[in-house]
Amino acid sequence: MAELLHRLGTFAARRAWTVIVAWTVILGVVVGGFLLGFKGLSSSFDIPGTASGDVIAKLQDELPDFSGASGSVVFRTTDGSALTDEQKSEISALVSSAGDLPDVARVTDPFSTQQQLDDQRQQVVDGRQQLADARAQAESGQQQLEAGKAQLDAGQQQLDAGRAQIEAAPLPAAQKQAQLSALDEQQAQLDQQRATLEQQQTQVTDGLTQIAAQEAQLADGSELLSFADAIRLVSDDGSTAIVNVSFDKPRLQLPETSKEAVVDHFSEPVAGADVAFNTEISQGIPEIFGVGEVIGVAVAGVVLLVVLGSLLAASFPIVTAIVGVAIGAMATLSFSGVVQMASVTPFLGVMLGLAVGIDYALFILYRHRRQLLQGADVVESIGLANGTAGNAVVFAGSTVIVALLALNITGIPFLGLMGTAGGVSVLVAVLIAVSLTPALLGLAGTRILSRKARAKAAAAADAVEHPRRAARAASVDADEHPRRAARTETAPVATSGRPVRPMSTLRAVVTMAVAIAALLVIAIPALSMRLGLPDGGSEAEDSSGYKAFTWSEQAFGAGSNAPLLVTAALPEGTAEADVQGLQLQIARELFDQDDVAAVAPVAVSDDRTLAAFQVIPKEGPNAVSTEQLVRDLRSLPPVNGDIELGVAGAAAINIDISEGLADVLPIYLIVVVGLSFLIMVAVFRSLLVPLIATGGFVLSLFATFGAVTAVFQWGWLGDLFGVHNPGPILSFLPVILVGILFGLAMDYQLFLTTGMREAWAHGAKPRLAVALGFRAGRTVVAAAAIIMIAVFSGFITSEAVIIKSFGLGLALGVLLDAFLVRMLLVPAIMHVVGGAAWWLPRWLDRLIPNVDVEGSALERRHPAHHG
Repeated sequence: MAELLHRLGTFAARRAWTVIVAWTVILGVVVGGFLLGFKGLSSSFDIPGTASGDVIAKLQDELPDFSGASGSVVFRTTDGSALTDEQKSEISALVSSAGDLPDVARVTDPFSTQQQLDDQRQQVVDGRQQLADARAQAESGQQQLEAGKAQLDAGQQQLDAGRAQIEAAPLPAAQKQAQLSALDEQQAQLDQQRATLEQQQTQVTDGLTQIAAQEAQLADGSELLSFADAIRLVSDDGSTAIVNVSFDKPRLQLPETSKEAVVDHFSEPVAGADVAFNTEISQGIPEIFGVGEVIGVAVAGVVLLVVLGSLLAASFPIVTAIVGVAIGAMATLSFSGVVQMASVTPFLGVMLGLAVGIDYALFILYRHRRQLLQGADVVESIGLANGTAGNAVVFAGSTVIVALLALNITGIPFLGLMGTAGGVSVLVAVLIAVSLTPALLGLAGTRILSRKARAKAAAAADAVEHPRRAARAASVDADEHPRRAARTETAPVATSGRPVRPMSTLRAVVTMAVAIAALLVIAIPALSMRLGLPDGGSEAEDSSGYKAFTWSEQAFGAGSNAPLLVTAALPEGTAEADVQGLQLQIARELFDQDDVAAVAPVAVSDDRTLAAFQVIPKEGPNAVSTEQLVRDLRSLPPVNGDIELGVAGAAAINIDISEGLADVLPIYLIVVVGLSFLIMVAVFRSLLVPLIATGGFVLSLFATFGAVTAVFQWGWLGDLFGVHNPGPILSFLPVILVGILFGLAMDYQLFLTTGMREAWAHGAKPRLAVALGFRAGRTVVAAAAIIMIAVFSGFITSEAVIIKSFGLGLALGVLLDAFLVRMLLVPAIMHVVGGAAWWLPRWLDRLIPNVDVEGSALERRHPAHHG
């Protein structure tokens, strides 16, 4: 590999314009592919096979109207007064005309819907009164019937007594028969009146039975309606109204243009009222490159200028990095019409492409500059720098690419795609570093050096061509500066000209203790880290999503931003008359759960096999109680023993994604660290050095988790970093940090430790080799780390909390790993263990291939000649 890169670097230096034109053509092809293939990005995330996904699949089959994405449009008066009739009319008109918007299934008018809810509640009150009146009337009739019965009974007694008296009296037969006939007529009248009373009694009894049934039905309906008392679309004070918009496509398939159409439509001004859209509608694609990123690149430019000493040299890494980012990002986005991409997919590539693109070019350029200062020929120096530093760049880039591509083993599509996109950007950065950078260096020649440096390089070249003259000059210098000459003869000298001595063992032990203690203290907040996805409260304070979130919370309660959709599988053959009773039983079960503010039945499938309910938690989407509520609902036994429940909704989906990512994090960490450990064993031909490197990474990783938790979850330094509403950590941030930071940590480990190994292999004592390697690599590693931190910090200024958390996490990770671990802890441990650091069993030494990352063999084959 080193020989191949040497040839490539030499060719690029000699045929610079050929290489530049080739990359220009590649850029043009990628631009064309982007223009043809870019079809937009999605601002949503999903994980297949989750509980929420199963519920949504059922809804698509049984209740398709409730399986699509949904969002809210919030109107609020500017002065806090109640919405006027004119304002209501204007909003209702916007609702009426919104049905024709693309992919919109239905739009809810808050005023008519709220009126219907109020009417239903009033109907319950009126129904109770009507039934009470009817019962009073029926009971009054019952009393009258009972009075009539009493009168009939009294009349019957009189007739019976009169009949008995007549029959007992000694009257002539004709007279007795006449009197009995008169009594029979009176008895017939009484029987007729009694039959009439019995008929009326039947009517009254039936009426009371119907009233009782209606009272029971009204009580059930009233109870069911009471569960939804906390659900409102117009606030109690009338100042705020929510328009619910439902789409006919799931959120992952919903185009951004459809959301933008809703925003444009409802942005029509309503006098005296403001409008805001929740994140399901307003969260679009954040800008890729903003002011913060420009500042980050500018800081990187300053660092390059200080390290390289030339404006021209400092410009090359930035130019090549920008070209690499353009190619990598647009190449990735060209496939957005084939593969569904999340909005954060290109950002990872841009972040990494900028950072590693600048760093990798810096490593090669720094080596080339050092060789020029030693008098090397320009073209041969470029080839040698490409074969040595470039070889290390290829290896370092490979570790980052492996870590990123390993994200595909998580089984999470959007995460694997992010890793692949980032890997493509890093691959492009590596290819540009070992081809375009040598071409630019070939064109520049010695102009990458300042005038003073060029004079020094010319003197060095002259010394090589005329060694006797150089020897005489050195003798004169020794006569004039005997102490300096003595020092240079008794101790190894670093590039700065100062003698190198190993640190004291006491200093090494103290450094180890302090560094480990500091990392462990910083990691403490990680013990309480919670994972989640950002809600509207995490957005920028002037954003539409934040306004909609806070307005809804103030007017309708925190739970209004976290509605859950609960499905119930009804028994086969459920009759229409039984539906309300089953809904009531299910609603009772749901409402009895802790932290439930409201429950409302929303739909039943046509075949009455699936019912849907809206459940409003008491707290917001990222609250611990809401997360626990989702778990509690899913753990409920079947209602009535045969009605299974399922839970979906934005809050439940976010919880599923977070739990899925938390489950794959340990597996991913083991795979990435394990593979990289094997690679490092081959590179360093040691068992202890990879263990030290890996252990240091684990410490810096958990310290990074702790720092991120302290800022984003605990709110520490929130004002400084723009975190105004602390909450859970972005669910896929830890996985991303593991992959990227491990690759970058191994970069720094490589560039520091290879120098130590090289010094040890050339005969230096182990502890002196540590000092020599550290002194040789510290400048370029520190510069590379500062550049990384500057570039990543530029993304902290993003208004999108996802991008902000990426930027802060990566910047803190590089800061902790590069300066605390690689430049303090690792050299201290290497000093303490001494020669044992390079121990390797003989049988393993024979099995491992010789990986000459530092290019020592290449230097022996191609000693830099001078001209």
